[in-house]
Amino acid sequence: MANKYLSVELVDKSFERGGSTTEVLRQVSFVVDRGEFVSIIGHSGCGKSTLLNIVAGLTPATTGVVLLDNRVVDAPGPDRAVVFQNHSLLPWLTVYQNVRLAVDKVMAGKGKAERHEWTMRNLELVQMTQAAGRRPAEISGGMKQRVGIARALAMQPKVLLLDEPFGALDALTRAHLQDQVMQIHAELGNTVLMITHDLDEAVLLSDRIIMMTNGPAAHIGEILEVPLPRPRRRLALVSDPTYLRCRAAVLKFLYERHRLVEAA
Repeated sequence: MANKYLSVELVDKSFERGGSTTEVLRQVSFVVDRGEFVSIIGHSGCGKSTLLNIVAGLTPATTGVVLLDNRVVDAPGPDRAVVFQNHSLLPWLTVYQNVRLAVDKVMAGKGKAERHEWTMRNLELVQMTQAAGRRPAEISGGMKQRVGIARALAMQPKVLLLDEPFGALDALTRAHLQDQVMQIHAELGNTVLMITHDLDEAVLLSDRIIMMTNGPAAHIGEILEVPLPRPRRRLALVSDPTYLRCRAAVLKFLYERHRLVEAA
């Protein structure tokens, strides 16, 4: 691809435990364009979250390199914001204060009024302004995830990293948040890299899907283009032939990998 905005190049990752070495990832390479939404999918143990942590700068690669906007990623930074499956909100702070914490970090040179406006703007993006004064214990799991997304967006990251952000939610809440993420992506045009185990979610949200082989020594098995026009409406896609073809391709890949595990 011409614009290597985010580039993962020949990444290997091994862990040393008890005198033995486990190879988690082997020769993983891919690029993500500016404004692209890419998902990584695969069975448990294929190193999806490890790969995301390497891109986030939370875990060093054993070999290989990650480049973001032509700069080497070797530590965490505000140019990469992560939303985990666990919302990770500070329980003693209100919804507003949790987001404001990130705003104060990245907008330290701005005035209080501008920082307040930006905090409310990001709460508005996830429809959480009405709960700004509540604490995490006073809101639902889906609302907590929305606050986590607002906090990440408030950092104005170059890449938004989502690590199964809807995995712990019920089906209806998950569908609502998926729709919100699509709306935010359409409005902001941000670059997103998402880990998921849900094939329908991957096809609905993504421009491309990176499918990982089973671990250990997992690598990229296939990369699937999802040529569905945006905006996308989930009900309209139920019988869409392109959606069904993409869904079938991911399901076939995952099923074949599962059969390999059973045969081993």
